[in-house]
Amino acid sequence: MKQEIIIAGFGGQGVLSMGKILAYSGLMEGKEVSWMPSYGPEQRGGTANVTVILSDDRISSPVLNEYDIAIILNQPSMDKFESKVKPGGILIYDGYGIHTSVKRTDISVYRVDAMDVATEMKNEKAFNMLILGGLLKIVPMVKLENVLLGLKKSLPERHHKLIPMNETAIKKGMEIIKKI
Repeated sequence: MKQEIIIAGFGGQGVLSMGKILAYSGLMEGKEVSWMPSYGPEQRGGTANVTVILSDDRISSPVLNEYDIAIILNQPSMDKFESKVKPGGILIYDGYGIHTSVKRTDISVYRVDAMDVATEMKNEKAFNMLILGGLLKIVPMVKLENVLLGLKKSLPERHHKLIPMNETAIKKGMEIIKKI
């Protein structure tokens, strides 16, 4: 099985972190992995996206034009990537950052009100982990314990104290995802 994923939003929203965590998690489950970040004019506040391929077989090319799963964190990314989700694919978006409804009827659409919940948790850094939790709820591509190991591997050691907060946010994201 192969899953081709794009995560897109503004730099500073945790786009690249989510991609890196998924990549590490897939490696820990013995999957073939490709992880390719792309930055806009500036990382923080500019645009960023990352493609992640998780596969049980060898990956022939990391370059993708269409995606099985799109995780969209802002309106410009929605405008750019909504049309690139394969028919039958999945689109997950943050309800705070998207102002238009999804136009496609040939894909499954999910909403995670991540910014609102991160604000309630009094920790905006939980935003991307809430979205990741929503993804893992509907597409259990990797086990939660491997995601936590991926978090540990991707975070600098001085931030390992954040792992329990991130685990809480991932579990909360699994609860608040809504099908549209």
